[in-house]
Amino acid sequence: MQFNELNVIPEILKALEKEKYSVPTPIQEEAIPIILSGKDMLGCAQTGTGKTAAFAIPTLQLLCNEKITHSKTRNIRALILTPTRELAIQIYESFTSYGKYTKLKSCVIFGGVSQKPQEEKLKQGVDVLVATPGRLIDLMNQKQVDLQNIKIFILDEADRMLDMGFINDVKKITARIPVKKQTLLFSATMPADIEKLSKSLLKNPANVKITPVSSTVDTIEQYLYYVDKNNKRNLLTHILKDKSITSALVFSRTKHGADKIVRYLSKNDVTAQAIHGDKSQGARQRALNDFKNKKIAVLVATDIAARGIDIDELSHVINYDLPEVAETYVHRIGRTGRAGLAGVAISFCDFDEKEYLTNIENLINKRLVEIKDHPYPLMNNFPAEKKTQPRRPSSRKTDPKREDATSKKKYRMTVDGVLKEKRTFKKSSKYGKKRNK
Repeated sequence: MQFNELNVIPEILKALEKEKYSVPTPIQEEAIPIILSGKDMLGCAQTGTGKTAAFAIPTLQLLCNEKITHSKTRNIRALILTPTRELAIQIYESFTSYGKYTKLKSCVIFGGVSQKPQEEKLKQGVDVLVATPGRLIDLMNQKQVDLQNIKIFILDEADRMLDMGFINDVKKITARIPVKKQTLLFSATMPADIEKLSKSLLKNPANVKITPVSSTVDTIEQYLYYVDKNNKRNLLTHILKDKSITSALVFSRTKHGADKIVRYLSKNDVTAQAIHGDKSQGARQRALNDFKNKKIAVLVATDIAARGIDIDELSHVINYDLPEVAETYVHRIGRTGRAGLAGVAISFCDFDEKEYLTNIENLINKRLVEIKDHPYPLMNNFPAEKKTQPRRPSSRKTDPKREDATSKKKYRMTVDGVLKEKRTFKKSSKYGKKRNK
């Protein structure tokens, strides 16, 4: 099937041809006719299947076909809500590309940067708004954004939205949107919370499920290295010496861990940068662009920052730390093997992560291929001891009289009691001589 068989209008077909799109992916083939019919939709598709185009193309077409009364300013008619800045930018770029030959205007708003340029763009009039929840609510409260004319509402990466704690923000935003609208909800996984959310937002939706929730792309080779935690960075450096690894996205569980990995790789002559929540938007975007443009070979990211990264021909994904949530593994490795291309996913597992590995293999119903011949095999077969902070002795001087009183009778240590003792002591010590006189 070709895109022109999906009744896509000539203006969008021209843009798709320029982007070298000719054959729609399965999610696009199923979703586009449903969305063009005006129905609500619940879409479940793994990452890398062309999900963004599946809702962007019909949304642009519906807005083009809609008869609107001419007014001095454009009203926001389509809202796309997404959890991260990177994903918001990616979606905005897609709408801009596909709508190049239409008269529609798009805008993206997100936090971490000055809102002034975003305000100016909104004042010029916008048909399609792509937004992250926090910045959108800020601008709504400042009366910079009006959602009263929304015709199409799209909630993308709904599972990640819930994981990041945005559910209350989503409820605040949906409360300000007209009841009569078309709603589309997309999610890579479909846990019970997402199904519950979909029932509250969608009305008689069409369900589109391209692949099973737990599946991983067949073209991705998945390998496993058992390694002690303190040898992971040595193993990573060893693996990255392989010249077949042209680009590698490395996942760290923490922001601090990502920075440590980059510092170690830099010392060993491996060009790498990190992206995570503590980095400014400018720094994150520069690192991402450097990685896309092959200026750096390795990008180290946390899960939140990596959501929305769409990189052509990414050769390897490396799980430096296994994710605690099994579904996250599917998201991570889906960054490679996109659009039918081959890819490789490598996972490190120390003794304490074996439980995570079991959950992952049960979810995907597949065993990772273990690589036993490497210089840093797992030696520690005991769980790591939990570090407990020793109780520091109090530096405050003790009152001998108070110690005596405590030994003779029970003394109730309350905040009020301590503050009262301090005040009494200060007052008597400051004015004691005057009173004696």
